[in-house]
Amino acid sequence: MSSVKPEPQTTPTRAASPEARGAEEMPAAIGNGRKMNEAQGRTNQMGRSARLYYQYRRFRKELAILGAVIGPGIIVMVADNDAGGITTYMVTGAEYKFSFVWIAILLWPVAYICQEMTVRLGVITKRGHAEAIFEAFGPAWGWFSLLDLTLTDLLTIVTEFIGMTVAMSIFGIPPLITVVLVITFIMVILLNGRYWTWEKIVLVLCAANMIYVPLALVVHPDLGQLWRTGVIPGFPYGLGSPVLFLIMANIGTTIAPWMIFFQQSSVVDKGLKERHIPYERMDTAIGAVFTVVVAVVLIVFAAVFFSATDPSLPDAGAAARLLLSSHPYLGAILAIGLFDAGLLGAIAVSLASSWAVGEVFGWSHSLNDRIGQARWFNVFRLMVMGVAGAIVLIPRAPLGEITLFVQVIAVTLLPAALVFLIVLLNQKELMGKYSNTRFQNVSAAIIVGVILTLSTLYALGIVFPNLFGG
Repeated sequence: MSSVKPEPQTTPTRAASPEARGAEEMPAAIGNGRKMNEAQGRTNQMGRSARLYYQYRRFRKELAILGAVIGPGIIVMVADNDAGGITTYMVTGAEYKFSFVWIAILLWPVAYICQEMTVRLGVITKRGHAEAIFEAFGPAWGWFSLLDLTLTDLLTIVTEFIGMTVAMSIFGIPPLITVVLVITFIMVILLNGRYWTWEKIVLVLCAANMIYVPLALVVHPDLGQLWRTGVIPGFPYGLGSPVLFLIMANIGTTIAPWMIFFQQSSVVDKGLKERHIPYERMDTAIGAVFTVVVAVVLIVFAAVFFSATDPSLPDAGAAARLLLSSHPYLGAILAIGLFDAGLLGAIAVSLASSWAVGEVFGWSHSLNDRIGQARWFNVFRLMVMGVAGAIVLIPRAPLGEITLFVQVIAVTLLPAALVFLIVLLNQKELMGKYSNTRFQNVSAAIIVGVILTLSTLYALGIVFPNLFGG
């Protein structure tokens, strides 16, 4: 008899309530949420890291492009603090203390506005300034601008050789040796036949121009007086002819016709493209800052050291000699800086006129050409420097007066160059979207108006000496 095993009895289970299921599932959900948050956090962290890395790479790329583009703006601005400029700042500080500091600071936007226009014009037209004037205004105005430039450049190069010969004579080197060595050096740096090599050499000289900056650390000016009489605009010495003369000299040494021609030809020779315009603007702005810093340092330095003892300081060379007896290191710094400033100025100014003449006559005029290829371009440059050097060697020439006078001539002839520049920048068919804006036109017009007003006041002051009370 078989037996049947009874099936085990099971206790029926009731379906869990929603509350119970929720309580059971909550820990799992929390665990899953934590995992999802951790994953999201890792994703966000990776996203932030990727963004930072991208920004870093982009910054490095922008910096690399800026480093490649930098050159024309810094060179033109630092070379503007040439031997004539150094003498102008020293004489200004010695005679009028801090009262011209605000003018030097105000010249930063003036220099930038003028030079930024040359950047756009050169990059878009692919022509130097002389060539652009001939094509836009015809031969009559073209020859006028070229002769204007050549005359002012020759006189400016004279002041560069004045500064260099005076500086080297402090160290016992005869003027003739200085002139010969300088001309030889300027021509030798072109032997490579590459713009980039030339630019690197000149940028090293620009860095040496900053030798003046440490002078600010040793003068300890009265900051309160500097702010009241120097930074806050005013004319504590009136507006007589001597004051107007030095104001014009300071403007003339900060923005001059050769600078317009130089930077425009430089960006063309370097081969800058439309995409490089923002970087070249930055290059120009940085250079303008360097110019103003050196100007302010020298005015303040001369005001502290010489205004009480030697207010009638004739030139920067005389200042260096005076300092050598009491502060040998400061005198040596001033003399070395004066030579470097003159050398930079001679390189840049002679090149500006040579570029312009080469453009007009159709000569090969690129720094990428070897000396033999650009024969007449280099012959003209050598001739200009030779004539300027010979003038400096004339015995007992009033070198200090010549230096200041040249700065005044430069600013007197500047409005013509600026007017050509402004008109060219307003030709829509030529410049397209890079033509001047209303703000740029108004700013440029104010600059021209102020310069013309100062020139007129100075002329009136010479004809009527008592017109302005002195």
